[in-house]
Amino acid sequence: MGILTWIVFGLIAGAVAKFILPGRDPGGIIVTILIGIGGGLLGGWIGTTFVGSQGVTGFNLGSFIWAVVGSIVLLLVYRLVFHRARS
Repeated sequence: MGILTWIVFGLIAGAVAKFILPGRDPGGIIVTILIGIGGGLLGGWIGTTFVGSQGVTGFNLGSFIWAVVGSIVLLLVYRLVFHRARS
């Protein structure tokens, strides 16, 4: 259940991360969703590895915040890599 929950959180978190960091990204909504899923997984990993949280215990605010944090990190990295590739 843990991985599936992070994927669902990631779908929503990708949209929230895009709302927090607006801008023109290549790939549109599909890339945003994929970044959100990856960010949800990254946020779950960060939360359990470095912070020592219990992982996903259900759909709660703490888990969602970690998914959004992971999505924001991945979105920033994606923009940095894509910007350098265009230059």
